[in-house]
Amino acid sequence: MKYYIIAGEASGDLHGSNLIKALKRDDTSAEIRCWGGDLMRDAGGELVKHYRDLAFMGFAEVVSNLSTIMKNIAFCKVDIESFQPDAIILIDYPGFNMRIAKWAKERHYRTFYYISPQIWAWKENRIKAIKRDVDRMFVILPFEKGFYEDKHKFPVDFVGHPLIDAIQQRTKPNRETVLSEFKLDNRPIVALLPGSRKQEISKMLEIMLDAATHFPQYQFVIAGAPGQEASFYEQFTKKSNVAFVLNRTYDLLSIADAALVTSGTATLETALYKVPEVVCYKGGWISYQIAKRIITLKFISLVNLIMDREVVTELIQADLNPKKLSSELAKLFDPANRQRILSDYDALEIKLGGAGASAETAKLIIQYINS
Repeated sequence: MKYYIIAGEASGDLHGSNLIKALKRDDTSAEIRCWGGDLMRDAGGELVKHYRDLAFMGFAEVVSNLSTIMKNIAFCKVDIESFQPDAIILIDYPGFNMRIAKWAKERHYRTFYYISPQIWAWKENRIKAIKRDVDRMFVILPFEKGFYEDKHKFPVDFVGHPLIDAIQQRTKPNRETVLSEFKLDNRPIVALLPGSRKQEISKMLEIMLDAATHFPQYQFVIAGAPGQEASFYEQFTKKSNVAFVLNRTYDLLSIADAALVTSGTATLETALYKVPEVVCYKGGWISYQIAKRIITLKFISLVNLIMDREVVTELIQADLNPKKLSSELAKLFDPANRQRILSDYDALEIKLGGAGASAETAKLIIQYINS
């Protein structure tokens, strides 16, 4: 069968790549065309567009790039019509993918959504479009099943979280080998995960690196995001005594003692690697003013949202400053606090439902196509 998969961010590329592998295992004749990144291409998908050309952050940035976004949508529709897939699989990225879903439904394509848009956080009225345009939704957070089925009477499949698959599939690297490769010594390591888009990376690193100057007893390492060039980070590494690694985030987390993490999927990745963290977020003024008026969640990190309580500290907007960040970082090395966080991380992993999300989703997609 023929599958057309659309992911628009680094996390979607990771989960899309594992889904492609699972589809190819279950359907040996599978032809897969995709929007995503290097991982999806390497897994066997024919890459149409790279996510680094698609990702725009915040309300103001989206408006300023609206012409490019609309051209991409138009091109995607033409490409789907040319490919004539048996199924369109949408991975998160709702601003783009919901438009494609509406168009695809009108043309009677089978449409599946893997990794729900976060409509439980904002734009809940998107449920109407989802119920109208999506044939089946596969959710990865335990509370999403109740949100869809109990609140909105829309059946979904909870398949578990694909990050567990992604992490378990990796061979755990030797600590001494990684230290040597990264040119690090034996001091405690603080990983800096400043996000995946240039706007947020610049904003986050300015504050993170300021805090780092107060901790000469630790060594700080910036995790370069997939899709960004190493040269982009030179402006930060040249003026700071920090190390830098590109496309090695999981290896870095495997040896890190603590982390400063921009809100997003990385907060959950860090927790699954059992690294105590402080969650950071600072958006553009206009974007933040709009967001705080329409988002009513108690937390911004996936860790706290899933556990429905504060497991990790969140520093948001004005609270994210070098003084507060330094104070919270110091707390991560308090033995009692570390033990509490690590215990909560164990409970979090159990709540996520274990491994097998990619395989389960592929199996269900093929089953629904053939039904």
